[in-house]
Amino acid sequence: MDEEQRIYMEQGVEEYVRYQLQHENEPFSPGPAFPFVKALEAVNKQLRELYPDSEDIFDIVLVTNNHAQVGVRLINSINHYDLFIERFCMTGGNSPICYLKAYHTNLYLSADAEKVREAIDQGIAAATIFSPSRDMAVSQSQLRVAFDGDAVLFSDESERIVKAHGLDRFFEHEKAHENKPLAQGPLKGFLEALGRLQKKFYSKGLRLECPIRTYLVTARSAASSGARALKTLRSWGLETDEALFLAGAPKGPLLEKIRPHIFFDDQMFHVAGAQEMGTVAAHVPYGVAQTPRRTAPAKQAPAAQ
Repeated sequence: MDEEQRIYMEQGVEEYVRYQLQHENEPFSPGPAFPFVKALEAVNKQLRELYPDSEDIFDIVLVTNNHAQVGVRLINSINHYDLFIERFCMTGGNSPICYLKAYHTNLYLSADAEKVREAIDQGIAAATIFSPSRDMAVSQSQLRVAFDGDAVLFSDESERIVKAHGLDRFFEHEKAHENKPLAQGPLKGFLEALGRLQKKFYSKGLRLECPIRTYLVTARSAASSGARALKTLRSWGLETDEALFLAGAPKGPLLEKIRPHIFFDDQMFHVAGAQEMGTVAAHVPYGVAQTPRRTAPAKQAPAAQ
């Protein structure tokens, strides 16, 4: 919605709505979350085949602060791309965040960083999604989701120690607390939801053919601080299919090999590195690594989230 955003910024909301109505038969171009949504729907198709009487599938809701009149163009776009999105929430300029708990939201994605922070503050897993610098082909049959560890799946406890006392103290702390699980981070619940659906495939003997695959991609070192991360997941009854401990090395090249539909990290440095390699990356604004908030948010068009 880049052109629509420009019209909103330069000409105001009335001209923005008028433009949308005049172009409502023209579908929007796919955004950065499009491949992720298509992968969710591919998993849903397999779940319906295996469990025709179950409603335990991914439920995708289009949430936007657009005016309801723009809904026709959104519906036309959904139908054009053959997406199965039945539920819309259009709030006419008001923030949609207050509705997220009513939808039992496991994950909220938006290009609007302020709304993402608002959702995080309300205890909802959320991330600001960014377009990659170049296109990269992703799997059409397997959903791949990559997570950073600290301040994403886990709390920012360990990052606070690094920031306050340095790496040596961090390594000592992790060794001393190896058997004490970390507190949960903002996206722990989303990994939990993915794991629950994975087990539906495992129970049918399809572990190796499971269409959901998860990755822990962390700057931690395996030898000095990796055990606590893995033991924390185990204590929660969770796991990731792969765990990559990079010991401070760049994440972008590994993500290029994984080709995830989305990668979550709390540090913009890693988000930018992933973008450069063609990965759709999402910033989780949580923990000690975040910069202070702006006191006056920039004017934003009522774009779909």
